[in-house]
Amino acid sequence: MERSRRTFLKIAGISLLGLGVKPVVDSVSGGEKRQFTPAPEALAAKRWAMVVDMNKFQNEEGYQRVIAACHRTHNVPAIPNSKQEIKWIRVETYEHVFPDRFDEYLPESMKRRPFLALCNHCDNPPCVRVCPTQATFRRKDGIVMMDMHRCIGCRFCMAACPFGARSFNWHDPRPFIKEINPNFPTRTKGVVEKCNFCEERLAQGLEPACVEASHGALIFGDLDEPDSKVRKILGSQYTFRRKTELGTKPCVFYLM
Repeated sequence: MERSRRTFLKIAGISLLGLGVKPVVDSVSGGEKRQFTPAPEALAAKRWAMVVDMNKFQNEEGYQRVIAACHRTHNVPAIPNSKQEIKWIRVETYEHVFPDRFDEYLPESMKRRPFLALCNHCDNPPCVRVCPTQATFRRKDGIVMMDMHRCIGCRFCMAACPFGARSFNWHDPRPFIKEINPNFPTRTKGVVEKCNFCEERLAQGLEPACVEASHGALIFGDLDEPDSKVRKILGSQYTFRRKTELGTKPCVFYLM
């Protein structure tokens, strides 16, 4: 981690001289480009997207089942301090999820209703633009990824994300994991993490863990495929996305 911080200071110092971040990062990292080639059994799409059908979440158990599936699959630690907790998918109030759609005349039932929130895997992700080490990047299929080995903990991505979708590891997370899933790596202190649309499960031909556990409340599919489940919903029912005025083009849609 100390070496990573020295590297970041080198990048930041040279960029302040006007040389720019990207060529410096390329010189430090080798300038390699990330290539994504799916295996034959993998689920593939031109652009992955998710629909959250709020009509199918009838009680707290439904939300918690989805959250538990995600956190169990990805070794998300259960840190008791709410200001330092790690959340890939979480429950928020309508006011926090849709502040641009909140007004005093909303029905009280809507104001109090919980909504699922996660990384929106934006088409125009600001987190990718600000990362000085390319630790966060967007794949060709639209999934916004995190390379934990490149993350230097600067938290620029957290500041840039308008959805609060990223968490920072203030502690070693491993002591806070009840049962470690050996099929997914644990993280270290000082790195940022977030939802990855279960890219590791997609590579095995499986849908995201949250989708599998949602009993049909979460729909996952190819946004660029007219016959996909996602596109059929978007073409037949009214949905909306978070903070569209910011131009990030989220790929998570909400159906009411």
